[in-house]
Amino acid sequence: MTAPSSEPVGQSLAAGAAGTALLHIERAHTGEQPWHSAHEWIKAATSQQISAGEPAGLYFGAPAISFTLHATRTGRYDRATAVIDAHVIRLTERRLADVTARTACGEAAAFADYDLFRGLTGIAVLLLRHMPDAGVLEPILSHLVRLTYPTSEQLPGWWVAHDPASTVPTPGGHANLGTAHGITGILALLALALRDDVAVDGQADAIRRICACLDAWQQDGETGPWWPQWITREDLECGRTRQLGPGRPSWCYGTVGIARAQQLAAIALGDTTRQRLAEHALAACLRDPAQLAYLTGAGLCHGVAGVYQTAWRAARDALTPDIAACLPTLAAMLDQADVHADDSLLTGSAGLALARNTAARNAPPHSGWDTCLLII
Repeated sequence: MTAPSSEPVGQSLAAGAAGTALLHIERAHTGEQPWHSAHEWIKAATSQQISAGEPAGLYFGAPAISFTLHATRTGRYDRATAVIDAHVIRLTERRLADVTARTACGEAAAFADYDLFRGLTGIAVLLLRHMPDAGVLEPILSHLVRLTYPTSEQLPGWWVAHDPASTVPTPGGHANLGTAHGITGILALLALALRDDVAVDGQADAIRRICACLDAWQQDGETGPWWPQWITREDLECGRTRQLGPGRPSWCYGTVGIARAQQLAAIALGDTTRQRLAEHALAACLRDPAQLAYLTGAGLCHGVAGVYQTAWRAARDALTPDIAACLPTLAAMLDQADVHADDSLLTGSAGLALARNTAARNAPPHSGWDTCLLII
């Protein structure tokens, strides 16, 4: 693995030293390497001014650095963590005030408002796990509950006016169903919070509304259920998706992430029927060679590492051994996977190494690094 970089990207959990540090922190926890290596990566991540402004979210800036420092679970960084956390709370208060004002004016949401990477869902993950009493978690949950109601135009409340990506046009906007940028990220957060007895008015009903939406857009393929990545205005008008079949079974957008979120929702609600349906969808996906063949990447976001880590977590909660039975095949894919790009967390070799660590140890990560994926 290459030496740490001190470029501004260092404070990125996705692509910089803040994310790569998680691998070295996990290895230090398990005794595979000394804490000195982790410390060098933490220094690289914090070597330049840390952003607590508009671009900051769980995967960049102050929240990302906070997540990494909390993963050490040592007293060495307590003072620095307290300073960073204070900035995170102030950032959250500003973000909430801004989003609330724009929502009141009828403006459409944007990924940067609510998603896992840059939005309030991601910040709430950090708060739920490390600062649940900070006083800003409940207002975020309340805002996300409101997003589950339709807009005045009868569009889904999390509808965004922009495209899902610069190369994918969706005229008139879209409603994203993925974990990284869509409603299943919100679903997983609301479910995990409820499971931890952190709840606001309407939270359980919001979970049910999201599940009903996913039920409405569930497609029943020959090998099992699947969901479109997003819903366009044309899809809404004709009542069906233009997506012809299941796509890549990834954590970020595919059936794997969507099914895990529904499993978490079912557990939070005590709904064993829905839990079994979600687990069936996940296991069916993992048993389908055609869908697994789409996993050409090795990383966490849209590769086999993210699928393995998500499936491993789901198997621990499952009512049947069906998902666990798929893990050996995924582990073999992990062993064969190769990353030529970089040593980053989300798409590079650090994420792959962390998933391999889970497979080898068959135990939860000591650092809790995978909480940033909203799967636990």
